[in-house]
Amino acid sequence: MNDNPASALSQTDACISPDAQAQPRILLIDDEPRLLSALHELLRDRGFELVTARSGAEALAQLSARRFDLVLLDLRLPDMSGHEIMDFINERDIDADVIVMSGDVGIEAAIGALKRGAYDYLRKPYSREEMLKTVGNALQQRSLALDNERIASQLENSEKLYRYLVDSSPDIIYTLNHEGRFTFINDRAFQLLGFAREDLIGQHYTILVHDEDLERARYAFNERRVDERASRNVELRLKCHARAGQDRQFNTTLMTISLNSMGMHVPDNDVRKLEFYGTYGVARDITDRKRAEEVISYQAYHDILTDLPNRMLFKDRLGLAIIQAKRKLTELAVMFIDLDRFKLVNDTLGHVKGDELLQQVALRLKQCLRDGDTLARQGGDEFTIVLPELAGRGEAKAIAEQFLACLHLPFDLDGHQVHISASIGIAIYPGDGESIDELLRHADIAMYQVKALGKNGQSFYHNSMLDVSHQKIALEQSLRKALEQNELEMYYQPQIDVITGRIIGAEGLMRWNHPQRGLLTANEFLPFAEDNGLMLPISDWMLGALCRDMLVWNENGGESIRLSLNLSPQYLDRGDFFEKMRGALLRYGISPAQIEVEITENICIRNPQYAIEQLNKLCQLGVSVAIDDFGTGYSSLSYLHRFPIHTIKIDQSFVKEIHDEQGHYPVILAIISIARGLGLHLIAEGVETEVQARYLKANGCLTMQGYLFHHPVSLGSFLEVLREQEVQLAACRATLPQAKRA
Repeated sequence: MNDNPASALSQTDACISPDAQAQPRILLIDDEPRLLSALHELLRDRGFELVTARSGAEALAQLSARRFDLVLLDLRLPDMSGHEIMDFINERDIDADVIVMSGDVGIEAAIGALKRGAYDYLRKPYSREEMLKTVGNALQQRSLALDNERIASQLENSEKLYRYLVDSSPDIIYTLNHEGRFTFINDRAFQLLGFAREDLIGQHYTILVHDEDLERARYAFNERRVDERASRNVELRLKCHARAGQDRQFNTTLMTISLNSMGMHVPDNDVRKLEFYGTYGVARDITDRKRAEEVISYQAYHDILTDLPNRMLFKDRLGLAIIQAKRKLTELAVMFIDLDRFKLVNDTLGHVKGDELLQQVALRLKQCLRDGDTLARQGGDEFTIVLPELAGRGEAKAIAEQFLACLHLPFDLDGHQVHISASIGIAIYPGDGESIDELLRHADIAMYQVKALGKNGQSFYHNSMLDVSHQKIALEQSLRKALEQNELEMYYQPQIDVITGRIIGAEGLMRWNHPQRGLLTANEFLPFAEDNGLMLPISDWMLGALCRDMLVWNENGGESIRLSLNLSPQYLDRGDFFEKMRGALLRYGISPAQIEVEITENICIRNPQYAIEQLNKLCQLGVSVAIDDFGTGYSSLSYLHRFPIHTIKIDQSFVKEIHDEQGHYPVILAIISIARGLGLHLIAEGVETEVQARYLKANGCLTMQGYLFHHPVSLGSFLEVLREQEVQLAACRATLPQAKRA
């Protein structure tokens, strides 16, 4: 057989019609001129006649006016979709194979194309070799199909030619008598199924048909008796001989075929009547196509990373579980699981390790399930579970506790031991909702309640949580208006030199003068700003507000006092942060040496190299850098060498542990030792008792802030504190000479 698709097509066309084309004609459809030109260049000079179309309307006009052997079709066109063009081809029985090209990553486009009879589906960008191979295969298959037509047209001319051509067919060709027994079958049956011709001649066709498909086969074959034009396609599974299983790769001993058969009739003595003679049929192997469809269908309903059901399949199963629970008057539970600290692992070790962690989590969770339970991945680090036929809330709680226990064990990611936990929200049908969306929403609300209470736990939904959720939504909406209505204000907590008792610095802390709820601290509203894209405009406002306030306090004798401002990770990641900082200092005439930027440890690991570049720029400008909440994040002593850090702040969680002035607090002592060894400035925050202050001072920490000295205060109150300090210092200076005289 000729291996050249263009040549094979040319020869076949010549046999079918004297007006047939000497070379295959291909229609190229793409609205992107560059891609269309590249495709035309790729196929040019390869024995094809090429025609191009840049829109759906132009393509339909070409298809209506001329015959094409092959259509290369882009699914996205400016005036219609590729699916509509395929519908046009199918409705008008246009004899042309279609190869779909698409940059769409969704599975629906591929399924739609295959359902409309596409020969193949290429995802952009495709390789040159892939396109050439697909076009060649399509034309070669078309050539083979045309060979079959030629075979059928020559059956009456010569038995010898008939035998040769039929046995050379890529399909199984057979005839049955009026009883349904084989009277002829070509050698392809042996090649595909392993049955020799002599094994089948005289046998009933049911010897090949899988038991589960027998009823459909009987209906299809009996329908051939209706009249001389009776013909129909039907898909059947055929049995394979044992020896075929060794030569061909079958997942089972069955094979799926697309069967086309038609009744054969001959005239009897009365030429006005036709007598049913038997059935002529063609069986085409579509096993590979069916497997591809199964794979596409599976991927449409499963998460590729974890192999768990996806959101679509989960909702389908939850819907069935609700119907069953309603019929049996039983309860079911829906769980919403969100992994704690997953984002930190993902940012630290990379997305590849993050994906591996999700796979390990999925395996552990599956081991805790009962038969009939469904675990699905919603997306990201979120999982959902439906527990049908629930014995009671206690059973759901026990399973949730199993989840938490299995996740508590460390995960090994190529030598990295990772610890995570989970927040689990539970909603019970029918008490917490009777619809899919209601149960999922309430389980989600319960999960966020666990997050708000410190994570690593489980909670059942309660109606009171809905009120809290509504309050959060209202808070988010009013926060968007706070900037416009000038409701935000900066407060300042002094930092004290415990040797002299003087204020040497102050930390700027944001407050919100809420019109209904009163004064809110940063912890009460900044998390909402982080989650809802408001951190950048709020940080812009903070920068301007701090500079304006510093002008005022410098006019009141605060030039020597350093201001510490907390920098959001999102703000540092913003490309123009440094320029905004430099511009604000120049605009208000503030000395960079008077500014200290406080960052958290986790900023150093989000994008280390970028963070180093940004912080180095600040240092070159004259701004110093402090590590806030030292020892509470992803600690690594290496960043103390790599990053331009001037100050370490001892977190208040460590300071609160100091209850005995003579006690031993190794974490505090270690941090003080690190700061001393690296020559860094040290500040203890959250100092509330004299015992804490004396212990810190005795061990070398001489700068402190906390309620023992001052609460955070407004600008006006802070200026009063500065004035009082100046008055006291003046009084001390005035009494000093008198003391000397005395």
